Amino acid sequence: MPLTLALLAPLAPGEGGFNPIDFTGGGNVFWTLLIFGIAVPFMWIVVMGPITKGLAERDEKTERAIAAAEKASREAEETRAKLEGALNEAQASAAKLLADARGKAEARGHELVEAAKAEAGALVEGARKAIRVEQDKAIAAIRNEVVDLSLRAATKVLERNVGSEDDRRFAAQIVAGEKAIGRG
Repeated sequence: MPLTLALLAPLAPGEGGFNPIDFTGGGNVFWTLLIFGIAVPFMWIVVMGPITKGLAERDEKTERAIAAAEKASREAEETRAKLEGALNEAQASAAKLLADARGKAEARGHELVEAAKAEAGALVEGARKAIRVEQDKAIAAIRNEVVDLSLRAATKVLERNVGSEDDRRFAAQIVAGEKAIGRG
């Protein structure tokens, strides 16, 4: 017999009607349906309500967490882009500073080389002047010596004492290549 007929069989008029206390007939089904009907709203309020509310809250929290994660991801991406820009700017600045430092170092090197050349030139010129002064002193000393030798030689030749100041001047002019103006 199909299930529907089995459930409705205790309700058939020929058997004395429905007895809800008789669990062998349809009473079992009746009480089950009645208890279920009474328990469903109670279960819905007490059990399913908090579960549904918890699930809704969980879904809401999940959506907020997803939104927060997406926002954090966007912010992190923006921050990364800013940091990359700042890093690129810092690298460009460092490269510029390095180039400036190299340029200054090269300029300073050229200045030092030029200063060293100028100092060397001044030293060479000073040495030349000192050599000329010493050369002039040596030539003057040689001339004086020649004058003295010439006067001694002339004294011997003339057998007289030649050596007056006028004679010295005359001999110095001759040694220097000047014309003798006359003695007097």
